[in-house]
Amino acid sequence: MVIMTLDVVQLTQDLVAIPSVSRDSNVAVSDVIHHTLADAGFTVERLEYDDPNGLRKVSLVGKKGAGQGGLVFFSHSDTVPGTGWTRDAWGPAIEGDHLIGLGACDMKGPLAATILATADLDPATLREPVYVAVTADEENGGVGAIQVAAESRLILDGHPRMGVVAEPTQLRAVYAHKGGCQLNVTAYGVAAHTSTDRGISANFLIAPFLAEMAEFATVLKTDPSYRNNEFDPPTHGFNMTINDGNSALNVSAPKTICRLSFRPMPNDRSTDIIAYIESRAKAHNLDINWRKYDAFYTPPDAEVVRLALQATGVSKAGTVPFGTDAWFLKELCPMVILGPGNIVQAHTDGEWIDIPQLRQSVDVYRKMVDMVCR
Repeated sequence: MVIMTLDVVQLTQDLVAIPSVSRDSNVAVSDVIHHTLADAGFTVERLEYDDPNGLRKVSLVGKKGAGQGGLVFFSHSDTVPGTGWTRDAWGPAIEGDHLIGLGACDMKGPLAATILATADLDPATLREPVYVAVTADEENGGVGAIQVAAESRLILDGHPRMGVVAEPTQLRAVYAHKGGCQLNVTAYGVAAHTSTDRGISANFLIAPFLAEMAEFATVLKTDPSYRNNEFDPPTHGFNMTINDGNSALNVSAPKTICRLSFRPMPNDRSTDIIAYIESRAKAHNLDINWRKYDAFYTPPDAEVVRLALQATGVSKAGTVPFGTDAWFLKELCPMVILGPGNIVQAHTDGEWIDIPQLRQSVDVYRKMVDMVCR
């Protein structure tokens, strides 16, 4: 199946109609995108891997034009599950100015716009190349983006000058977004029937630590030194969940896991947050491990941000609290996040994208291509 259309709405509908939930393979939608890019004159690189469940995943990088430099557009082909939908999640529909369907906003609509903005370009008119990259598993840890950043010869050898991550920002240039940090704190007890009174409850062992984290949550929300007012909200979204394996009430819990998470921001004392949590876990003889993704940040006066502002006609760039593949791609080139749609419309029953804004994004992306590559 090859899709060749000059209409971004139709292309979005065609892509939405191909299920590509992260827990499943994305080969079907990737095959369509691959052939569509190739038919539009792109040299296409295919990067594949098998996920932990043995499912094949595919990321694509298309390049049009010769030489080095240029502009790369990044999107992803996977979606969250269609849980809770009261209509066919993969049956795209148009209602007024809304195109409805799972992934229409996040982010098959923006992906379609990057393809339509570049499909009819004559390579002979390009001073520098243009790229369209489509990653797998963005909704599942960014595995595809990690592979693209490490293995894409088209990008690594081409050294693009700047990039656009086409996540939904209502076509507002975004220069920064928060990162992510998860800490797992574990208490080990001894299981026994409570009638024997010989057990040691992991819940009691971890309880003092939980109380300290509850107090720390208040500190993180009220102490200005932990804030970054470039973001809305300017706080970390500190959260905690607890799991004792659903121990029966007459059995002392043998193991309790506390999961903590927060969203790092630039200059926000993230290192101090991790150090404090580690110190309190160790003080209570609890095991701890953690992983952290730093915030994405491009200086607001960077050339790619200025070009995005010029292309959109917006005077000032902003930030967003959600994460993107830019976490994993940011070392490749300076980047801006810019795409049609609003993130609040994503991951919802009846997910939709505004059609006029979707069409406008094609023009915006084409302007950026003209400024950088022609």
